[in-house]
Amino acid sequence: MSNRHTYDLGVIGNCAYLALIRQDTSLQWLCWPRFDSGFVFGGLLDDEQGGEFTLLPPEPEFRTRQYYIDNTNVLCTEVETAQGRYRVTDFAPRFEQYERYYKPLMLIRKLEPLAGTPRVRAVCRPTGDYGRQPLTPRRSSNHIAFLGLPEEIRLTTNVPLSYLLDGEDFALSETKYLVLTYGAPLEAPLEITCEQFLRRTVQYWRQWVKSTSISNVFQTEVIRSALALKVHQYEDTGAIIAASTTSLPEAPGSTRNWDYRFCWMRDTYYILTAFNNIGHFEEMEQYFHFIANISTKVRDKYQPLYSISGASELVEQELTHLRGYLGNQPVRIGNDAYTHIQNDVYGQVLVALLPLYVDRRFTALERAHSEKLMYEALHFIERTMDQPDAGLWEFRNLAQYHCYTYLFHWAGANAACKVATRLGNADMDDLAQRLVRQAREKIEACYDPQRGCYTNAIGSPHLDASGLQLILMGYLDQNSERARTHLQALEAELMTSEGLFYRYRHADDFGTPETTFLICTFWYIEALACVGRTDDAVAALNRILQYTNHLGLLSEDVDARTGSQWGNFPQAYSHVGLVNAAYRIAKRLDRPVFL
Repeated sequence: MSNRHTYDLGVIGNCAYLALIRQDTSLQWLCWPRFDSGFVFGGLLDDEQGGEFTLLPPEPEFRTRQYYIDNTNVLCTEVETAQGRYRVTDFAPRFEQYERYYKPLMLIRKLEPLAGTPRVRAVCRPTGDYGRQPLTPRRSSNHIAFLGLPEEIRLTTNVPLSYLLDGEDFALSETKYLVLTYGAPLEAPLEITCEQFLRRTVQYWRQWVKSTSISNVFQTEVIRSALALKVHQYEDTGAIIAASTTSLPEAPGSTRNWDYRFCWMRDTYYILTAFNNIGHFEEMEQYFHFIANISTKVRDKYQPLYSISGASELVEQELTHLRGYLGNQPVRIGNDAYTHIQNDVYGQVLVALLPLYVDRRFTALERAHSEKLMYEALHFIERTMDQPDAGLWEFRNLAQYHCYTYLFHWAGANAACKVATRLGNADMDDLAQRLVRQAREKIEACYDPQRGCYTNAIGSPHLDASGLQLILMGYLDQNSERARTHLQALEAELMTSEGLFYRYRHADDFGTPETTFLICTFWYIEALACVGRTDDAVAALNRILQYTNHLGLLSEDVDARTGSQWGNFPQAYSHVGLVNAAYRIAKRLDRPVFL
């Protein structure tokens, strides 16, 4: 895998914003004030127009090492030169204060010498509106303000401002702090505050990790995945985005460059399952509130995705002034998939509502408004039972009767049956039972008796990795011959020699997919564990771990031939997949949580 492309980046965040920092200390991606705002630093998509925030040595020859402080989202980058060695500690403050979480739009960079007398050049040049809005620096007593956006960006620092403004390097003989803020500035003692924020942020993350319930099966990887997943939740509304980036290509030159800074309804079940599997109720609850908020304002149909504030109009635009990641164009913001019809979302909502009734941690008050939502979702399923859709892979010019959509009709209606029983609601039970039967008939219409498997849609010969969910969702008895042959057929058609899974192998609107979609491989690992092939599942999970980057972070796609990472990064969905796959394996191995 010598030609392997990996994302040379670490992620930090505090559930108000996310940032990506390269191994050379370069802040490559930061959108303020929200996950889906224009970037303030976007070197990832254009190294000239994307601004710059670097803490680099003046000489071209240097070595770096990047790592997280154990069990935190605090990132360290060590830089070694002929003159000496220094460390940059980057973090987004997050800790409990006044019975709430303090999560300011503040990036703290601690710059400390470790050996010798290294020289450092600090450059901070933010930009606005995806590089279209130049900002004007204004020098003050101990900070530089950058003007031009609705709110002030401020760099508060004890690095001499002249060095910063003139681009001069300086000898690093003592610890320096650089605090970048949007809106409310830091108005407190610099050194004491930064050290206190660092200590409390480390403490917060370590306490959060301690409160996860995970077995010792792939524990290190699950912890990193859980930490990565957590910072993709926009705490203000509870939404969880698919990724913090836009327009990182699924394969170079493919033009499959999408904006993933939105919340996909189709991910609901898997995300809630992941947080449930690691025992984190708070995140589940926040996400449920986001889904419930969306549900109450839906009129004619649910969209496949919404913005983090629940906005429904996500008009797709191309930014022609940006070069794109490694020259890959187009650069897109917004996502046209919001206009698509994806009918599995109704089942996703019903399955998401189920814990309100079966999980005693929720109170009766929280259930009060959801019965109406359940009825509405059931009626949506009823109305769309005979309607083709774009499917979960969002085909842009192809509507079919997708097996996966009917699986979620079946699962959602089944969830409604359980709720109806709890409520003693015979009317809801009758409707849900009827829809369960209808969905089962549609799923069975996808069965190919010659090959002993279910195809991706009624009347289609193609297989699709989403068919793995027939096993994972319990539609197929995990111990049955049909589950075994279905899994074998999917392996034969969709699995690479390296053990990775394609979403599908047939051509779509953009040609034949070139890269494998990581979540599908994690579904495959779960399916192996479900049917009792536990050794195969463990081996497959060990194999997939070689496709992380240097920090254990996962992309969306992997090129099976080179092992290269592609697609938006880090991909929350891939980390959800890892958490859920490890959980299934641990359950099969029947290992106690604390061994």
